[in-house]
This record gives sequence, structure tokens and C-alpha cells, in this order.
Amino acid sequence: MRDVLLIALFAFAGAAAAGLLGAVALRALRHRSVAVSLTVVAAVSVTAMLAGTLAVARAMFLSSHDLTVVTTVCAMAAVVSLATALLLGRWVVARSNALTLAARSFGDGGSFAAPDGPATAELAALGRELAATSAKLARSREREQALESSRRELVAWISHDLRTPLAGLRAMSEALEDGVAEDPRRYFRQIRTETDRLNSMVGDLFELSRIHAGALPLNPSRMSVYDLVGDALAGAGPLAREHGVRLVGDELDAVPVEVDGKEMTRVLGNLLVNAIRLTPADGTVAVAARREADTVVVSVTDGCGGIPEEDLPRVFDTGWRGSQARTPPGGAGLGLAIVRGIVEAHEGRAAVRNVPGGCRFEVVLPAAAP
Repeated sequence: MRDVLLIALFAFAGAAAAGLLGAVALRALRHRSVAVSLTVVAAVSVTAMLAGTLAVARAMFLSSHDLTVVTTVCAMAAVVSLATALLLGRWVVARSNALTLAARSFGDGGSFAAPDGPATAELAALGRELAATSAKLARSREREQALESSRRELVAWISHDLRTPLAGLRAMSEALEDGVAEDPRRYFRQIRTETDRLNSMVGDLFELSRIHAGALPLNPSRMSVYDLVGDALAGAGPLAREHGVRLVGDELDAVPVEVDGKEMTRVLGNLLVNAIRLTPADGTVAVAARREADTVVVSVTDGCGGIPEEDLPRVFDTGWRGSQARTPPGGAGLGLAIVRGIVEAHEGRAAVRNVPGGCRFEVVLPAAAP
């Protein structure tokens, strides 16, 4: 038993000395390549084994021949281990460099493609994460480009729409100032109309900026869709009579919803105003509300003749307007963008599709808990 303890002590002492030297080496080389670290780890393992074996061999007073044999065997094992560690380190470094080059490509604006060939589990997992990040960045770039394109279009359209009423206001004010206006009262009424239109455009821009900034204040309360649609129909009634359009709201279910009444009235008002303006005289604009599973669907169907299929995905984009709405009082093309923003702030969604004779806008909202 005493001999076994002595052997264990000599082996531990030799291995501990090698391990301590290896720890010092690893700390000094911690910023070097992984190949160097792997080589040091292999060298420490082999040296610890070699030191423990030689210490025990000397303590056992082996013959010089036996000691040479043991030393040679340990040395050969050390050489093979170090060579294996070097080869493994070079392979890991090569895979790491290939992954670095691939990652640099999507960092410069491209897309990431994992390098071909086998890899360690950790490098393969890192490659998958980089590929997922690359896909997210690509989607972000697409959204950014779409927003930038939308912003440029909005600035161009707003500039066009502001220039026309401002030019008219300037001309009318100059005519009044020079005293050449034949009917000053008519000019005053027109100035008031154009001022109201400009004020409405500025209000829409302010509302849209709050929506995009996520700062739209909502005060939700429980109410019936029947009452909500009824208020919107009452507000759009005068415009419908002026255009000779019939408003129909017979298919309304009294389904409860939890919404901001003011903002949702604006949503329905924008949809009704667009529908009325684009529906020919003697046409019909129908409003319906129904429950589908855990949602409430409010639809506005007009008689505009339909929207070109290629334009349907852009209907709710900021600044978009169809060709029929390019003249006053078509506005700045912000109404439907505001509709989508308010609906999404209520955790709902807005959609549009063509139906025979026109199109149908649908607002899908979560139904209130019973």
C-alpha cells in the first residue's frame, strides 16, 4: 500500500509540474491562434503523462535499458499527439478563416453563405446563426428601401399637392389686394376652402408621423360595432347625398370590441369617404360587420370598378393614390396609410380585394372578451 501511495505521489508531482507550466503558457498565448492553444493543450497532456511516468520509473530504480524503453515509448506518443494536435488546429483555423470571410461578405452589404465542407459542431452552429442573421438583415434592408422609396414618393406628392392650393391662395390674395376681384365674397369662400384642405393635409401628416413613431395615444373602451358603424355612417351621410351615392348598413352584427372610438371612427370615415368619392352617382356603398372566430370583420364595399391587381399590394402604402384620385380633392394619399396604422395599433389588420363592380376594404379587429 505504501508503494502505491509513493507511485501516486511521484506521478502527481510530475504531472502537476507539467500542468502548471502549461497553464502559464496558455495564459501567455491566450490571444494567439486556436491552433497554438490546441498544441499547448496536447503538449501539456503528453508532458504531464511523460513527467509522471519518468518520475515513477526513476523512483522504481528500473534498469537503464528499461528506462530507455519507457522513455522512447513516451516520446513517440508525445510526437504523435503533438502532430495530431497541429493538424487538428490547422483544420479548425482554416474552417474559422473561411467562416470569417463568408461573414465579411454580408457585413459589407451582401448575403451570407456558409462555406462548404465539414465543420465542428460549434462552427456549424455559428454558421447557421450567421445565415439567420443575414436573412434578417436582408429583410431589414428591403423594408428600409421600401420606406425610403415611400418617403420620396410622399415628399414629391405632398410638394405637388401643396403647390397647387398655395398658388391659388396667392393668386386670390393678390387679386383681392389689387382690387380686381369681381366677387370678393366668392374669393373669401374659396380661400377658406383651400385653407381647410391644407389644414386637413397637415393634420394627416401629423397623425401619420405619430403612427410611425409608435406614439399614437389610444384610449380603448368596450363598445358595439353596431354603434361604431352607425356613427361613421351618420358622419358620411352628407357627402353621400352630395355625390348621389346610397349608403347601406343593413348587415351589422352587434359584436363588442375593445377599441378607441375616436380613432376607429376616423378609420371608417376615411374608408367611407374614399368609397363615396370613387363610386359613380346612383351607386351604392355597403358597410357590413360580422364575427369570425375570435375576430370582428368590418367591410366597406364600393362601386369604383375595381383596383388593378398590380396596385393592390400598394393600396395602404404612404402616399399611394390610384389614377382616379390624382386630382383634388384626392388629398395627399395618406388616408389609407392612416387606416392601416390605426388598425395595426389595435392589433388588427387591414386588407383590400376586388369584388364584382368595385372593391372591398376589410378591417379585422380582435373581438372583445365576453
